[in-house]
Amino acid sequence: MIVWTLFLTFFKIGLFTFGGGYAMLPLVQGEVLAHGWMSLEEVLDFVAVSESTPGPFAVNMSTYVGRITGGLAGAAGATLGVVLPSFLVILLVAHFYDRFRASRLVQNAMAGLRPAVVGMIAAALFSTAKAVFFPVVPESPAALAVHAGIFLLTAVLAFRKTHPILLILLSAALGIAAGYGGVI
Repeated sequence: MIVWTLFLTFFKIGLFTFGGGYAMLPLVQGEVLAHGWMSLEEVLDFVAVSESTPGPFAVNMSTYVGRITGGLAGAAGATLGVVLPSFLVILLVAHFYDRFRASRLVQNAMAGLRPAVVGMIAAALFSTAKAVFFPVVPESPAALAVHAGIFLLTAVLAFRKTHPILLILLSAALGIAAGYGGVI
């Protein structure tokens, strides 16, 4: 039963998510929390893990949630659920590519979807930032300063085109150092 629930849940997420993994984050977070499959902290932790492991975010996230919820069969069901809608849509678009490309209706729909995708990504950014930064304020202002410092350093280095692997390793090392220093 859980495998079917995972499949349907992630099929719905895959069907209604435009713009990739970041745009799907609010949907994944909402569904996972609503089903009680993970806590918010676990979701946020796996977002970090998913972004630092190879493969698409959607596949990594669905596979992980499926695995911890329904074992290997759950992982397969959730992963199939999240990729099947995109696969079917791509097959349809490939078959009717010329008609889709020239259709004014499709062009207008895509023009309307672009700002919605940016809005969904912004919502994911704000909800993630809220969960990362604000729970630490009552515990320790120093922890907030460390998190903000890591964030700002990473942002500056990212704008300077520092390789993402270096950013991930640097952030992890700073987090470990801050943890061992008793700050976080």
